[in-house]
Amino acid sequence: MSRVYLDHNATTPLRAEARDAMIAAMDVMGNPSSVHAEGRAAKGLLEQARAQVAALVGCTPSQVIFTASATEAAALAAAQKDQHGGVFAALPTEHDCLRVWADEELPAFFGQDGNEDRSGYGVMDWLCDKVEDFWDHTDGPLALMAMSAANSETGILTPRARVSPSGRLNTLAIGVLPYSVVCDITQMAGKMPVLYEKDTKRTSHGDRRPAYMILSAHKLGGPKGVGALINFTSEDPQAILRGGGQEMGRRSGTENIIGIAGFGAAAEAAARDVAAGRWEEIAELRKILENTLADAAKTTIFVGKSANRLPNTSCFATPGWKGEAQVIQMDLAGFAISAGSACSSGKVKASNVLRAMGYDEETASSAIRVSLGLETTEQDIRRFAEAWLDKERKFRARAA
Repeated sequence: MSRVYLDHNATTPLRAEARDAMIAAMDVMGNPSSVHAEGRAAKGLLEQARAQVAALVGCTPSQVIFTASATEAAALAAAQKDQHGGVFAALPTEHDCLRVWADEELPAFFGQDGNEDRSGYGVMDWLCDKVEDFWDHTDGPLALMAMSAANSETGILTPRARVSPSGRLNTLAIGVLPYSVVCDITQMAGKMPVLYEKDTKRTSHGDRRPAYMILSAHKLGGPKGVGALINFTSEDPQAILRGGGQEMGRRSGTENIIGIAGFGAAAEAAARDVAAGRWEEIAELRKILENTLADAAKTTIFVGKSANRLPNTSCFATPGWKGEAQVIQMDLAGFAISAGSACSSGKVKASNVLRAMGYDEETASSAIRVSLGLETTEQDIRRFAEAWLDKERKFRARAA
């Protein structure tokens, strides 16, 4: 039997469109900063990709700043806190690329205020609402807040990323907030439409759009090593990489034309898939997977099952059965998945995301993430369910 890849939130297979664009770009020898014909040809590829990424995320091409990764884009956004006049804070459920730069971090949930909702939305709503209280206790005015559109581990959309009744239109409606938002759309881009409320005018309290968005090529079928910062502010960000003044002075270093060409082609193809509703089919496969597992594995917890989520992401935990053990067992069985916990310096740690949502240490250490892709089939899902349930029965037998 062939292997089944179910770890698309970690990275995705390279799209054919991206591969073709990258191969073509290999024959373009010029430096995009050069003014001769060869340089202008390279510049043309760069600007074409910029327009393709802009079309995917709903901005103008000039607002797209290419970086080497979403991690670099996050660092560039966080560095703008002084320009916004205060501190940079992050929800405890944010990706580490944003949390690491936070001057302040909201406290984890741990059941405060008697809120026992573990469905996901209730906890995320609670965290967002607590921003106002948290703001009063920072060392300075809260200028920038990291608030992802969708969590990479659980797939749960934040309350600020609202879904229409049809389930097809997603609005990054940041709303009227007294601070600017750095929004991580790395997992959402290419799976759901990135749209805004019709009224995008600034108010006395702020902007209905985020100030910055970050995304990565390899999460939507592009190559690794390319990302972008989307700048919705009226000011150019202060560069953290200085030297040659590329990217209109916003990020120095000769642009990775081959990777960027692949990014643009992947973005355009991803936008077509979203418009065609292809991810709705994937959401149905996830439903089959979760229902199949839930029917047989009664102690397994499906995180955020009743919440608005990305269409492809399932995070579930069987308390006591370590996530890393499950990943290894399923790998040997021919399935690539990931654990909800991470290793650091040889130590296994419980998922920060699940701990922040109020799950105990044992449960948070027992979570795995299965993330589907457009090539995932129902046969793949049923094969995985059969193999996982076989391992789950053996785990219960040993634990008895």
